[in-house]
Amino acid sequence: MPETTETNAAAETKEAPTPQLSMQRVFLKDISFESPRSPMVFQEEWKPEVGMELNTKSRQVGENVYEVVLEITVTVKNKGESAYLVQVQQGGLFVISGLDDQQLHHALGAFCPATLFPYARENIDAVVVKGSFSPLMLAPINFDALYVESLQKQQAETQQ
Repeated sequence: MPETTETNAAAETKEAPTPQLSMQRVFLKDISFESPRSPMVFQEEWKPEVGMELNTKSRQVGENVYEVVLEITVTVKNKGESAYLVQVQQGGLFVISGLDDQQLHHALGAFCPATLFPYARENIDAVVVKGSFSPLMLAPINFDALYVESLQKQQAETQQ
C-alpha cells in the first residue's frame, strides 16, 4: 500500500505545470529626443535637474506569449528651463506559463520591466550622448517595490 501512495503523489507532481518564464525578444518600440534650447543650452553653466516618469504596459499576443513595454520619460531642466526630453518605449516578448493569476500579474508588472530596464537605460544614454550632452546613467530601479506600492494604491482606492 505505501507504494501506491507514493505513486499517486508522484503522479500529482507530474500533473502540476512547471512555471516557465523566458524572454524571447527585446526591441525598441519608440524613442524620441528633444532639445528645444540647443545650442544656447551648451553655453550656460550646467546644473541639471533630472525628472523621470515610468510606466509599464502588457498584453497577451499569443498562447503564453506576452508583450511588455516599459515606457520611460526623462526630463532634464537647467535653471528651470527645459534642456532636453527623452522618451523611450522598450519592449519585450516573454513566454510565461504555469503561473497562477497573481504570479502572472507580478511577473508582468515587476520581473519583465526589470529585465527590460537595462536596455532602456542604454538607449536613453546613447541618444543623450548623440544630443551632445553628458551621459545620463539612470540609477537602478526596484520594480518589486514599485509593484507592491502600485497594488497598495489600487487597494486604497478600491476601499474608498
